Amino acid sequence: MTRDRMAVLTAMIGQGVIPVFYHPDAETCVNVIQACANGGARCIEFTNRGDFAAHTFLEVTRHFAGADPRVIMGVGSIVDAPTAGLYIANGARFVVGPILNADVAKLCNRRMIPYSPGCGTATEISEAQELGSEIVKVFPGDSVGGPAFVKAVLGPMPWSKIMPTGGVEPDEASLREWFGAGIVAAGMGSKLITGDLVKAGDWAGIEARVRRTVDLIARIRGELAG
Repeated sequence: MTRDRMAVLTAMIGQGVIPVFYHPDAETCVNVIQACANGGARCIEFTNRGDFAAHTFLEVTRHFAGADPRVIMGVGSIVDAPTAGLYIANGARFVVGPILNADVAKLCNRRMIPYSPGCGTATEISEAQELGSEIVKVFPGDSVGGPAFVKAVLGPMPWSKIMPTGGVEPDEASLREWFGAGIVAAGMGSKLITGDLVKAGDWAGIEARVRRTVDLIARIRGELAG
């Protein structure tokens, strides 16, 4: 299991899309997460949203520690340090939140865990960077200004590494617009891992959908760099 902070950040940026997923059933989570990893997205954001979600997370991380150590489990929807600490103890290798919380940032820094807080202004992004966040989440991405907001922030703050969640579609037009604006990765939930595929248990379909997205991002990045 990858524990090195820089290795986790490199993996997040490298795959370009962070699948965001939660299900109360651990077996379903294992199947979805394995499909994502097989499709090229081994960094997964498990959202802390359901009853006893931390228990499900622990069961899943224990599974992958033995079955597939390539998988890098992160946790999302974190708004306070005690909850972040619980998930880190249960195997979280990165922490994502809808808001910026200084106590979470300090805890993650102490444990050398990447923290991506949700920010909606240039000031919040700067504060997150001051607190040690290498990749800052822009949330909700489509409501704070979309790709235009990202491009505007990167003008005076070109060192920023931005990862929007919300408003990013797994299609060429959307991805080209967002990556063209300068993002380093994007969080995607139900638009990537659709409810229909999960309900049908179509793990191969999820794997194929993730692989198409990862490959598309790689191609767009190559064209933008060229």
